[in-house]
Amino acid sequence: MKIIVLDGYTENPGDLSWEPFAALGELTVYDRTPRELVGERMGGGEIAIINKTPMGRDEIQACPNLKYIGLLATGYNIVDLEAASERGILVCNVPSYSTAAVAQYTMALLLEIYCHVGLHSRLVHEGRWQDGKDWCFWAEPLTELAGKTMGIVGFGRIGQETARLAAAFGMQVLACGRRPFSSPLARQVSLEELLAQSDVVSLHCPLTEETQGLINVAAIEKMKQGAVLLNTARGPLVEEQALADALNSGKLRAAGVDVVSREPILPENPLLTAKNCYITPHIAWAARETRQRLMEAAAENLRCFLAGSPIHVVNR
Repeated sequence: MKIIVLDGYTENPGDLSWEPFAALGELTVYDRTPRELVGERMGGGEIAIINKTPMGRDEIQACPNLKYIGLLATGYNIVDLEAASERGILVCNVPSYSTAAVAQYTMALLLEIYCHVGLHSRLVHEGRWQDGKDWCFWAEPLTELAGKTMGIVGFGRIGQETARLAAAFGMQVLACGRRPFSSPLARQVSLEELLAQSDVVSLHCPLTEETQGLINVAAIEKMKQGAVLLNTARGPLVEEQALADALNSGKLRAAGVDVVSREPILPENPLLTAKNCYITPHIAWAARETRQRLMEAAAENLRCFLAGSPIHVVNR
């Protein structure tokens, strides 16, 4: 069985081992694969392992022996599920591997916005403290999390873990999701109520036709003056020009985003020049422990497929 990893670098830039996959077949690993080379590199391979390499209808048709697409990710919007199903190709993802890491990173963005750790460290290194007239200084207002309201949009595993961390900081937590829920971690409210009452709105919902552009001009108008928006889910959940305008006008205090609509970010993205916009390069999932967990889970998906008992199939 030929196993082709089409874009392995972000999962394993050299600090992990591909042995869990190598034990299952003849393994070839490419760091990156341009879309036009998918068919050529797959050759007669039966197993495609991908992270962000698109597998649309054209790519799938270019792989005549393809039987299985394994995602090194939870999201699967880069795969044409209909085209895969027509060919009898199973598509499997890895749910839950990044829950702790993404929730932690969400709080890291919020703490940076509220405490400005990076800014003050830089100013100290530049000499601002040693030249100061007082025993301390702060260049931006510092804010406590305790007593603030966190609104979580999407109350799956990551949303729930974020709620647990927010509550540990003394925050009140509101949440909305696709289904009714009862949880000691958060009070369920409508999206409209969440936007109106939250000091911090954090996005943890999947990207679907219904959620694309969820945070738009109308949604931002419903948010509190001076609220903070966090997005560690998917970039297209947010209309970026609307967010940039809200930051520049002062409607929103700040935004912390680990994802944008086009990745890598385009130079014309309006968030790059927006006020108080903290942007990181889609790394909330990238802790070494998290990637190791992903590697093992993705290999287990393939192992179960080869044994005739596939798990985490997303196109049935």
